[in-house]
Amino acid sequence: MIITRAPFRVSFCGGGSDLPSFYENYGGCVLSTTIRKYMYLTIHNYFEKDKIVLKYSQTETVRDAAEIRHRIFKQCLSDFGLKGIEISSMADIPAGTGLGSSSTFTVALLHLLYTYTGQYVSKYKLAKEACMVEIEKLGEPIGKQDQFAAAFGGLKFYEFMPNGFVNVEPVIMQPASYHKLEGNLQMFYLGGIHSASAILKEQSENIKTSDKVEAQQKMCVITRNLKKELQGNNVDAMGELLHENWTLKKTLAAGISNPLIDEIYETAMAAGAGGGKLLGAGGAGFMLFYVPESKQKAVREALSRLREMDFEMDNSGASIVMTDKDFI
Repeated sequence: MIITRAPFRVSFCGGGSDLPSFYENYGGCVLSTTIRKYMYLTIHNYFEKDKIVLKYSQTETVRDAAEIRHRIFKQCLSDFGLKGIEISSMADIPAGTGLGSSSTFTVALLHLLYTYTGQYVSKYKLAKEACMVEIEKLGEPIGKQDQFAAAFGGLKFYEFMPNGFVNVEPVIMQPASYHKLEGNLQMFYLGGIHSASAILKEQSENIKTSDKVEAQQKMCVITRNLKKELQGNNVDAMGELLHENWTLKKTLAAGISNPLIDEIYETAMAAGAGGGKLLGAGGAGFMLFYVPESKQKAVREALSRLREMDFEMDNSGASIVMTDKDFI
């Protein structure tokens, strides 16, 4: 048996600039971190060598990859040409909640299949091929940030070049500043799921208008400022810059926010949050707030109807959890 895992990501600033419709013309950048919540995949040899067994929210048993209903499984297993295997997936967080689950799944799956076939693959190649699977082969109208975050892990600044190259740069901070940042981020679950593809498709179309381009460019300036402030150990700048980024992001597409999200955001700010945002493309999932330690109890009580999730940053990226000796 082989087990791989990849972390879910929390994007702070710059989301949307990783869409081809934007970065191919203007370049883009995102600052994000991965968290200690993971997607796990396992593979082992199946008794019947002419079949493929897949276990996720459903169970599929097929004789050919072309029969698979799950689009990402179907594409990847077709590309690798494998049979006689059983693959299972499990996750710490449900899909559709704004943490990049589909891309995290794709990265973990590619890592699993490469390891099963005895091939070493770099984190950059994992991310690049996950982008190819989702964006080029499956035609999803999404960006590149999730795949790179899941592959590389950690607190990173990603720069999306017009030629398609992605520059990956760690955000270097003093240990005390890193722990302060981690301790001052509160994350709350709104419930529900959203269609990132639908919202991002609208956002990608909207970016062709001058006012949306200007808003997205301002978000990139905010992202670069956040990187500078964090590397200068000015952690409290996170609150104000998150707020500025969220204010701009809401203008990019109709489905990003709604009255409930706006009400929760205003409640948290009134209770002492310095700034925040909805995670992911929009509409549902998790909300993130930067809250000074002295205000965290008040924010927690103000949002008591929501489930709070512990916030811990991950540094591992995509990794192999276990390889049985028979597969080495």
